[in-house]
Amino acid sequence: MTKLNQIIAVEKSVKAKAQGALSAAGRELSKQPLLSGISRTYQPKDEEGEQLPPESTKVQVRAEDTLRSIAASLSRLFDVTGAKDATNNIATADVTIDDEVLLAEVPVTYLLFLEKQLAELHGFIKTLPVLDAAESWTFNDSADCFATEPVRTIRTKKVPRNHVKAEATEKHPAQVEVYHEDVTIGYWNTVKFSGAIPAKRVSQLLDRVEKLQHAVKFAREEANATEVVDYKVGDKVFGYLFGNG
Repeated sequence: MTKLNQIIAVEKSVKAKAQGALSAAGRELSKQPLLSGISRTYQPKDEEGEQLPPESTKVQVRAEDTLRSIAASLSRLFDVTGAKDATNNIATADVTIDDEVLLAEVPVTYLLFLEKQLAELHGFIKTLPVLDAAESWTFNDSADCFATEPVRTIRTKKVPRNHVKAEATEKHPAQVEVYHEDVTIGYWNTVKFSGAIPAKRVSQLLDRVEKLQHAVKFAREEANATEVVDYKVGDKVFGYLFGNG
């Protein structure tokens, strides 16, 4: 018995062949000389007149023959596509992860959809923002995001100071030098917050997506092993379309 994956494999070539036959038929039928023929015989006016050989051109293309040829090519396409679609309606498989069924009896067409969506999701997860590895992060429930431990830093202020280089005398005033000293006036307690996620979490998500991708692919291959439904419609369709009745 033919399997669904086998009918899918030949569908493209059958379609190309049918389209090629239809295009070729259209080109042939557009060439009026190929559709035309003639037969001429010559009869002189009297027995003494000149004798000329007959002339003839045969019809090379007949529209009805072309229709039969098209019907033969397209009937195969109609049957193959019909068999594929009819089988798709019954082709299902379970998506199983670690010997447990995650999704039961999933149609093969939906498995194809899942494969595409999971590929896009895999690419999205790889772009997720990751927490800075240089910091130590814990989840802060009140802020609903990750946070670092508070870091205390000093706030200083420059305060002018006087340095007496020489005491005052009766003849000279004191020599005083002004300089500035950094004096602690307070403390900053800094906590950093981040909406990013740990690299371990990203790795976990990627592992799960990849595992599901493999399971879906396996299920699709299993569903594609379904025996093809016998679906013959081409002769009926073209018997109606091109029939003489």
